Amino acid sequence: MQIAIINGPNLNLLGKRDPQVYGSQTMEQTLVEIQRQWLGTQFVYYQSNHEGALIDRLQAIVSEGNYDGVVINAGGYAHTSVALRDAVEYVVQAGIPVVNVHISDIRTREAFRQIDLLTDVSAHTIIGHGINGYKEAVEYITALKS
Repeated sequence: MQIAIINGPNLNLLGKRDPQVYGSQTMEQTLVEIQRQWLGTQFVYYQSNHEGALIDRLQAIVSEGNYDGVVINAGGYAHTSVALRDAVEYVVQAGIPVVNVHISDIRTREAFRQIDLLTDVSAHTIIGHGINGYKEAVEYITALKS
């Protein structure tokens, strides 16, 4: 099994940026935990602060044809990018489940953060479970594929 984990803008700062909202654990620490928990699964991690690079990566996942799922935290682009939404929809239509993750509870934050353009095209959305949302997303994908 192979799962892509994709992070959008500013998520390279996990553990440093606004820890009361996003926690103090880094993405690197989270990836180590995920890899230890799912030993038989290959994880491919990608992070970019650039919208087009995220779209290119999602399209490549489909063309490579060897992914069982995608976990995406699009960061601020989840609230603003129709183009990223369309790329997620393309992945799902290709038969690859995408789980949309928000570390914080966007439903209780600023009004502009409460809009999530990815939810309706994703297989599943996890909101407000902190960094554990990534693990829950992997659990969701592995349960679908078992």
